[in-house]
Amino acid sequence: MRAVIQRVLSASVVVEADTVASIGEGLLVLLGVTHNDTAVDAAWMARKIRDLRMLRDEQSVGDIEAPVLMVSQFTLYGDARKGRRPTWSAAAPGPVSEPLYDAVCEELSRLGTRVERGVFGADMQVSSVNDGPVTLILDSPHGG
Repeated sequence: MRAVIQRVLSASVVVEADTVASIGEGLLVLLGVTHNDTAVDAAWMARKIRDLRMLRDEQSVGDIEAPVLMVSQFTLYGDARKGRRPTWSAAAPGPVSEPLYDAVCEELSRLGTRVERGVFGADMQVSSVNDGPVTLILDSPHGG
């Protein structure tokens, strides 16, 4: 499981001209799932996102109850090392990745985090104001 995590002043997702999710100060998380990811990876990722001290004053989402905007993004597993066209073979298909994406969101919620979501598999327009800028790339230890 791979996440690109950005500290933001604000972020939102628009699908078909409708704003489906938005947050103020918090984290925007782009989440990709690969074939060997499991529920263990989802739980680990949720805890890590909640506990990372990447907000101002070295605080975490859990410390200050900041929101998270979670967006599924299979392209995080794109491979563009050869040729001009990326391959997506390392990305898990929707029937595998959607339940794991949901599991990360649900575990974050269970841990007390307000989670806003994009629409899985939709053509989304994601807007954000990166704060810092602070951006981390995080791979789960068990997955790819």
